[in-house]
Parts: sequence; structure tokens; C-alpha cells
Amino acid sequence: MTSATVTPSLGQDAHVISLEGLAHGVSHFFHLILVPLFPWLKEAFGLSYAELGFLMTMFFVISGIGQALSGFVVDKAGARSVLFFGIGCLGVSAMVLAAAPSYAVLMIGSMLAGLGNSVFHPACFTLLNKRVSPARLGHAFSVHGVCGNLGWVAAPVFLMPLAGWFGWRTALAAAACIPFAVLALLFFYRDLLDTGRPQPAAPLNDKQPAKEGSALGFMRLPAVWMCFLFFFITAMALGGVQSFSTASLRQLYGMTLASATAGYTVFMLASAAGMVWGGFLAARTSRHERTIAMGFTASGVFAFVIASGAVPPAVAVILMGAVGLGSGIAGPSRDLLIRAAAPKNATGRVYGVVYSGIDIGLALAPLLFGAMMDDSHPAWVFIGIGIFQCLALLTAVRVGTSTASKIAGQAAA
Repeated sequence: MTSATVTPSLGQDAHVISLEGLAHGVSHFFHLILVPLFPWLKEAFGLSYAELGFLMTMFFVISGIGQALSGFVVDKAGARSVLFFGIGCLGVSAMVLAAAPSYAVLMIGSMLAGLGNSVFHPACFTLLNKRVSPARLGHAFSVHGVCGNLGWVAAPVFLMPLAGWFGWRTALAAAACIPFAVLALLFFYRDLLDTGRPQPAAPLNDKQPAKEGSALGFMRLPAVWMCFLFFFITAMALGGVQSFSTASLRQLYGMTLASATAGYTVFMLASAAGMVWGGFLAARTSRHERTIAMGFTASGVFAFVIASGAVPPAVAVILMGAVGLGSGIAGPSRDLLIRAAAPKNATGRVYGVVYSGIDIGLALAPLLFGAMMDDSHPAWVFIGIGIFQCLALLTAVRVGTSTASKIAGQAAA
């Protein structure tokens, strides 16, 4: 019996969840490895905002393509080695960016960061599914999401002061130390992260063993593509919040930059709190689509209220927290919903393809919401966010209903 098949203890679960959460936080930190440094990079290389934005577009393009492919590697080689590669790649990318003499090398560094980022969802979720007891998976996915949010928060806090004091190259060189330090820690605890010998993908049912048990068989499952669509839609909403919620709040409510930025900060903190709460909710039910529907319905309604411009500015900031809280509550149930839809021993492939929808959504969202702002329609930003969240809950309900029907059919057979 391998270590991966032994029922984990509470202490072991806590160690695995903590290590995985730390790694996921590093990946989200690198989502914003360049954005806080745009003012310095613009001046140093004489770049336009379009050129700066294209660096991040290529980050998510490479990440999206790599994520869809890395899931196959995870199922073939194991989650641990793929995770180690991704973290190491992030460290190398920061070193390349720190030494970049030209825009072309900045692009190479950004693409390397996207490549490193691409492995995290397939590797991390496979790791959690195989190394954490099922009863604690809801909490594991909650910690996973919270650590990701904290990574987003930490990036500007870490990079901007260093860039102001010592220059942007020093800030990036310091950032390179983070993934290398985490990689050393994970290597020290590598036995805890061993997912065992990879197994062939199992069929979803006994009627289609050759078709759905093959390497690409899972792609014939409608639930997988509904999950992909779900993540694409939620990423479009998140991309709108990340890219232009601050600018939209300033124009809609006449807020100062500090107040509008506070709205985004409240969103992120409330989202993290919602993920903690959502972890407890997810652990108490198998119908995760209902929790998702509750969270996204509330978020969508509050986004529409913000879009109306009819509330005082202070209330708009509070409502940003309500939008984040609803989205956060849905997070752990979202991840468990994907797990239920995935064929056994194909979690890496399923998570890789499904979560590539996030990268595609985050790459396209700034273009859509930026066009709204350029046309002087700040309210449309929050209308769009609300619409995407409502569409997301519809896809989640479809996936959950379909999966529940299949499970009931298998039990009856």
C-alpha cells in the first residue's frame, strides 16, 4: 500500500493543505508580478499602456494553453513533480524579468511566468483530491482559495515599496526568492506530497469503458465543457472587478482614488472570508450547485445595485464587500462540483482543461470592460459583472443536476 492510499490523519491533512495553499498563493502573487510595476516599466522602456497590457495578455494566453496540457502531464507523471516544475519556473521568470534589457525580454519573462502558472490548478487539485481525506476537502478548497486571494493582495504590497526604494529590478529580484524558498520547503516535505503511482483513467460508467476511459475520453463528457464555460464566465466577472472596478467607482460615485481602491480591497478581503464560510457549507452538502447559486445570485444582485449609482459612496464600498462575499462562498463548492464531474484518475486532465477557462476569461475581460470605460459607460462594468455572475450560476446548476442524475443512475444500476 502506498502512502497515497492511507487514510490521512488530521495533522497530515493540515500539513498538506498548508503546503498546497502556500504554493497556490505564490502562483497568484505572480499573476500580478508586473502590474504594480507598470509605472516604472513604462518609464524605463518608453512603453505604451497597450504594450504593458499585452505583457499580461500573453501571460494568460500561455497559462491557458499550458493549463489545458499540463493536466495530462499531471496524470502521467504525478502532481508533485509538475508542481515543483511550476514553482521553479516562476522563480526563473522573475530573474529574467529583473535582468530584462528590452521589451522582448520582458515578454519572454512574462511568458515564462505564464508557463509556471499553468500547472497549479491541475497539480494542486489532484494533490488535494489524493492526499486529503474527503471529509476535509471542502475546507481544503477553502484554504486554497483564501491563499490565492492573499497572493493577489501581497503582490503590490511587496513590490511597490521595494521598487520605490531600490528600483523595479531589485523588486523583481527579491520576488524571485519567494518561489525558490517555497520550492525548498515543499521539497523538504516531499513525502507528504506524493500522490502515488499514476493510474489509467477510469470510465465514468461501465457502458463506455473504451470511450470515456481513454486519455481524451473525458472531453466527450458534456459536464466537463459546462464546467469550462462556468469558469470562463466567472473569470470574466472577476476580470471586470480586478481591471476596472476602481475606475468605474470613481466615475460613478465621484470617489477619490483611495476610496475606490478601498472598495476593491474590501471585495478581496470579503471574498477570502466567504471562502472560509463556504468551506463549512461545502462540507455539509453534496448538492454544491445550490451553494453556488446562492452565492452568485447575491453577488449579481449587489453588482446591479452598485451599477445603479443610487446608493451613497460609502454604501457602494460596503456592497463591493457583499459582491466579494457571495463569490467567495461559492468557491469551495465550485471546486467540489468539478471533482464530482471528473472521471476517476483523470482529475489532472479535467482540472487542466476546465480551469483554462479562467485564463481565457482573465485575458479577454480587460478588453471588454476597457471598451466600456473608453465609451464612458462606467455603470456597464458592474452590469456586466452582474450578468456574468448570473450566467455562471445557471451553468453551475446545469452541471450539478447532470452529475447528480448520473450518480443516481449508477446507484440504481
